[in-house]
Amino acid sequence: MKFGVVIFPGSNCDEDIIYVLEKIMSQQVVRLWHKDHDLQGCDFIVLPGGFSFGDYLRSGAIARFSPIMNEVIQFAAKGGYVWGICNGFQILAEAGMVPGALLHNTNRKFNSSNIYLKAQTNDSLMTSQIDLQRPLKIPIAHGEGNYFADADVLKALNDNDQVLFRYCDEFGNITPESNPNGSIENIAGVCNAGRNVFGMMPHPERAADTLLANQDGLPIFESILSMVKA
Repeated sequence: MKFGVVIFPGSNCDEDIIYVLEKIMSQQVVRLWHKDHDLQGCDFIVLPGGFSFGDYLRSGAIARFSPIMNEVIQFAAKGGYVWGICNGFQILAEAGMVPGALLHNTNRKFNSSNIYLKAQTNDSLMTSQIDLQRPLKIPIAHGEGNYFADADVLKALNDNDQVLFRYCDEFGNITPESNPNGSIENIAGVCNAGRNVFGMMPHPERAADTLLANQDGLPIFESILSMVKA
């Protein structure tokens, strides 16, 4: 697959995801500047983590209007795959490409730590190869990761199997205590109704290398690439 990683002013996890895709997963990657109008024939677009435009207004609120987002939105509307991680998830939510919104953490503090999450479905490209019973240790680093959706949207997410991940403890129990930011129903990631746009707050690209002594993020990348290998 040919991956395109969109870089906004303030992105700081772009090289992390590029490293994993290129060096560990052996995929072709191109860097896409936020002012570009050409996705260069990419099969899969990634919006990386960071602090786009300094997180002024709301996280992702300015980046959502970057010129390249017109192309990304059109690409997704035609069925193209788009993945937003952390700030990228916030940008997707601001653009209306995934349901819900990301609010300030309930404790009003920036949270940078290792947490656990569990995949909630195998019916998505992101999670198709993940053991649903296995808790994955994945880092988070955000101040606005509190996922919120109103009752109607939440019902649709659950009815349509659009919840990708929920925060859990190290044993896989989904509890209030294992929720690091106050997200409704411990939701850590969702997809759109078309199942081709994915957003998640944790950073699997920071848990995919033996040098980090944590490869729990690899099943997510392996799930993505299973489409190519099938």
